[in-house]
Amino acid sequence: MKNTVFTGAGTALVTPMNPDGSVNYDAFGKNIDWQIQEGIDALIACGTTGEASTLTDEEHIEVIRYCVKRANKRVPVIAGTGSNDTLYAVELSKEAEKAGANALLQVTPYYNKTSQKGLIAHFTKIADSVNIPIILYNVPSRTAMTIAVDTYRELSKHRNIAATKEASGNIALIAEVIAACPDLDVYSGNDGEIVPIMSLGGIGVISTCANIIPKITHSIAALCLDGKYKEAAALQLKYLDLMNKLFIDVNPIPVKAAMNLMGMNVGNCRLPLCEIDEAGRAKLEAALKNAELL
Repeated sequence: MKNTVFTGAGTALVTPMNPDGSVNYDAFGKNIDWQIQEGIDALIACGTTGEASTLTDEEHIEVIRYCVKRANKRVPVIAGTGSNDTLYAVELSKEAEKAGANALLQVTPYYNKTSQKGLIAHFTKIADSVNIPIILYNVPSRTAMTIAVDTYRELSKHRNIAATKEASGNIALIAEVIAACPDLDVYSGNDGEIVPIMSLGGIGVISTCANIIPKITHSIAALCLDGKYKEAAALQLKYLDLMNKLFIDVNPIPVKAAMNLMGMNVGNCRLPLCEIDEAGRAKLEAALKNAELL
């Protein structure tokens, strides 16, 4: 069996920005410390929620390096190094490994997409280039393609391909993947599906809402790992409205707005992502108040 990267809840960290648009490492460090104090099980730097697509190469690696150093081995750090350019993903992945990342998150190619055969070649090339585990990332809403079950089965044979973050929203597909790929760990990629996916055999979640409710997100996953699905479901349903409100605009616009409302001062997103409108902000504020976070 391959080594599991983590079990429980991992936070897909936002990348805080200063007013001039540069990375705010002070706020980033405070958030990392708070996440760990609240009991989160892993940290994911430079994922979708971390605005990796608008970071320069230098910023991308520095954010990963900073996260690794600040976490100081208290929890695993997973680095998002995916790309629609295989060779670029290879170079980013090598640099992230040098920076001390414990694992890599690899999204499916976007825009140019590819075939299932191309997916196997793409992920295999990246996995051959490093010596740390890889978590695949299936998010059709952003990439316009899905990893098929047979493709998962083939990729799971690779020594370095250890898991997948499943954000397809297709519970039937996820059940098939879990059944067909016993050597592949599965994480929920959607906050609203933690309990359903873990009840089928998933081992945790890579979460956006954990940016604001890390302790609660950890507790939902921990209850599932303990087989206490009824309690886990009750907790997930209690916070479901808040989870949903974090996606009323393009991620991470709402979660950054929520964090700012909570006084975390993470700044705005980089263009082309813009500030949430007033109606959206009001909905977020109401959801945060209902969850007793304001």
